[in-house]
Amino acid sequence: MQGKIIKGVGGFYTVQSGEGILAVCRAKGVFRSRGEKPLVGDEVDFSLIPEEEGTGRIDALLPRKNELIRPAVANMDQALILVSAGKPAFHPLLLDNFLLWMAWQGVPVLIGVGKCDQDREEAQRIAALYQKTGYPVLIFSALSGEGLPALREKLKNRTTVLAGASGVGKSTLLNALIPDAGMEIGELSDRLGRGRHTTRHSEIFFLERNSFVLDTPGFTSLETPELKAEEVAQYYPEFTEPAKHCRFPDCLHDKEPDCGVKAALRSGEVERSRYESYRRNLEDIRGRRPY
Repeated sequence: MQGKIIKGVGGFYTVQSGEGILAVCRAKGVFRSRGEKPLVGDEVDFSLIPEEEGTGRIDALLPRKNELIRPAVANMDQALILVSAGKPAFHPLLLDNFLLWMAWQGVPVLIGVGKCDQDREEAQRIAALYQKTGYPVLIFSALSGEGLPALREKLKNRTTVLAGASGVGKSTLLNALIPDAGMEIGELSDRLGRGRHTTRHSEIFFLERNSFVLDTPGFTSLETPELKAEEVAQYYPEFTEPAKHCRFPDCLHDKEPDCGVKAALRSGEVERSRYESYRRNLEDIRGRRPY
């Protein structure tokens, strides 16, 4: 029978069929010999083991629509990247790296600014900053319910992967959207100013018909993807138009004269924090391999 992997922990995969049958499965050894690994979100052929109730075996992986590297999941329609207007404090570089990773992997992104009840001015500031990039931005509070209807509408008829640093409120949002999710809520560490890792594995939750949300472990840092220096700018959508005015067609928007992106930076068309994250990623790539 066919089903979807909704959880994977320590080599055991929870598979749910279209008829609602749940089974905790092991993958056949042939996957290991082929260098294949089942991922949460995979559509699979599986069979039940009659003598062991509730258990089964994954017999085949069906073709994937896509596959994400970070987080390692499959068959996603979009990503909802969460940041906090309260605690933990917002860090542009981390969000920009999430956006870079998702753009590199070809996944459409929504930016969710949560905890607006803690600092409404900060929520508006973050939203204004990223509306210039062309990414959709939604402001909400999982505790008060503000903004949740609009957010839920964006999740309809899609499988959405949640991403964000630890403590930004992914589990709280899931509990607000899907009360049956029963997610453990982690308290913020006052000493570290960031959340504890309450989500230790990826898991898919049913939101409504044809709508699923996939929770992933939080991240505190992300390395720059394996890109060439000249490729980085294409993943900053607000650079596209200004770059047409660069003197050099291969301009890296760094030390070159007559750069359209740097002119847009000076005029405020490009945000300084976004330009600095671009420069940081450019330097990371230059340090990783000879330029």
